[in-house]
Amino acid sequence: MRKILFITFITTIIFLIFFQETLFAQTTTPTSSISQELQQKLLNQIASKAAQLKLTEKRGIIGTVKEAKDTSITLVDTTGNTRFVDVDELTEFSSSSKSFGISDIEKGMVLGVLGLYNKDSRRLLARDISTLTLPTVVSGQVSEIDKENFQLYILTEKDRVKIDVQDITRTYSYLEDELSLSGFSKITQEVTIVAIGYPDSTDKEMILAQRIIIFPNIPKNPKIISKPNILDNSVTIPPSTGSGLKIQPITE
Repeated sequence: MRKILFITFITTIIFLIFFQETLFAQTTTPTSSISQELQQKLLNQIASKAAQLKLTEKRGIIGTVKEAKDTSITLVDTTGNTRFVDVDELTEFSSSSKSFGISDIEKGMVLGVLGLYNKDSRRLLARDISTLTLPTVVSGQVSEIDKENFQLYILTEKDRVKIDVQDITRTYSYLEDELSLSGFSKITQEVTIVAIGYPDSTDKEMILAQRIIIFPNIPKNPKIISKPNILDNSVTIPPSTGSGLKIQPITE
């Protein structure tokens, strides 16, 4: 009898142990499987994000608008390359005007764009777009000087540009590979010069100079035809007969 009870007791214990292991396996295996799936999904997302970060970088460009649409802008940068800009709901616009947005962008406008550049697609996702006014650079020879009004004219191969020298204008002289400070009084007629500035708001034909560089040793450009300084009263222009001949005064 005791032997039978002992065998029954042992059998019961073995059954309980087996049942517990089976139950534990049934309840823990799905949890472990789900945990591994979540972990793998998280790793994939991290890897994907890391790959995206390697393909993108912060970049800024300046260019002239070639075409503008609701969600994209095509620019031609300062080196002549075509750039493609994407616009989304996070893009911010700024301008001197009170209201400015994608609908206000027109062909020919100069924009500065900051955003995320995708190395793969070579497109820039804009985060900030601003209107810009690029400085005007005039290079040529001084044809006329107005010492009273601190103005001068630069003659180029194509046109004649009026330059206004202001208190904030910094004038330099480039001589013997050195750039040194100079002044308006050092500017002479027919000297080679470069002026950098912005158009006057009231006189679009005049440039308000920010920087002027004088090149005393650079020879005159033969394609530029010099003219008498009509702003200088000390220069006497011989009168003409109308036939192209100049009347010269008789001297004893």
